[in-house]
Amino acid sequence: MENLMFVYCSCKVIWTLLITILGYASSLPVGDDSLCTAEELAKYSIIFTGKWSQTAFPKQYPLYRPPAQWSSMLGVTHSSDYSMWKKNEYASNGVRDFAEKGEAWVLMKEIEEAGEKIQSVHGIFSAPAISSGTGQTSTELEVHSRHPLVSFVVRIVPSPDWFVGIDSLSLCEGDHWMEEVSVDLFPYDAGTDSGFTFSSPNFATIPQDTVTEITCSSPSHPANSFYYPKLKILPPIAQVKMVKIKKNQLGLPAPYLNLPAKSNEIIDTLSETPLDCEVSQWSSWGLCRGICRKTGTKIRTRFVLLQPANNGMPCPNLDEETGCEPENCV
Repeated sequence: MENLMFVYCSCKVIWTLLITILGYASSLPVGDDSLCTAEELAKYSIIFTGKWSQTAFPKQYPLYRPPAQWSSMLGVTHSSDYSMWKKNEYASNGVRDFAEKGEAWVLMKEIEEAGEKIQSVHGIFSAPAISSGTGQTSTELEVHSRHPLVSFVVRIVPSPDWFVGIDSLSLCEGDHWMEEVSVDLFPYDAGTDSGFTFSSPNFATIPQDTVTEITCSSPSHPANSFYYPKLKILPPIAQVKMVKIKKNQLGLPAPYLNLPAKSNEIIDTLSETPLDCEVSQWSSWGLCRGICRKTGTKIRTRFVLLQPANNGMPCPNLDEETGCEPENCV
């Protein structure tokens, strides 16, 4: 009997220890940042390049009021305990305001609160806006071995609630920081506005949808400004490059001199998307005109919905004629 009691007590102690260990383990942060053993701090130069040109994206390309451009960049370095935005999840109020109106105050407050509450944020960074669809902007950011992830958003202007960005990209690989990272960027819909085109009026999505990637076939609607059904994939609308800043012998950051070319003309020739002509349906046939008891003619017409671009399929004939018998003859 004593032996049975001893075994029971031993098992109870082991079980208690196991529960305690598992409980502790479940409270540890998860994700790539928990595996980073690189030196504590690293600095990077981040260069954002807009590739939103009329040759790459000819459909409904905004030329005025306002022309194609990019908002300022707002980003954060953080641990896996924080998320600025995620594909297929609902955008926060801050991301909604930024994606729809370019207002950063609520998003900044969300970032600061996350940093204060669970210490998941190491730093915030920003870069100036770009006043055209093609061009560059840059800034610097600092990552920490416990906060090696980078996230940012840049609003597409004009648009209902479209943006580009990165979600939780780790710059740490085990025991070292990556020297250089380059990522092609594609448009996302924040799921808070229901517009199809760059110039759509503000029309809230109720209920709110999740963040989704915009592709050449989704949303599957001809009115969609990014709808190119003959493409397999959209060309990148932007690109971001992050380059680790090396320290000189005095321990000061060495300037990063190898920035990509800033010529908009060079960027503009990187991608050319053919755009076929689109025309309306035929109108009804017009009245038959001609001399009584002789074959007359009647005409129907259509009009151009979308002019062709970049060697796309030219427009067909916009009017058609056929024979008929004149009506109301005596």
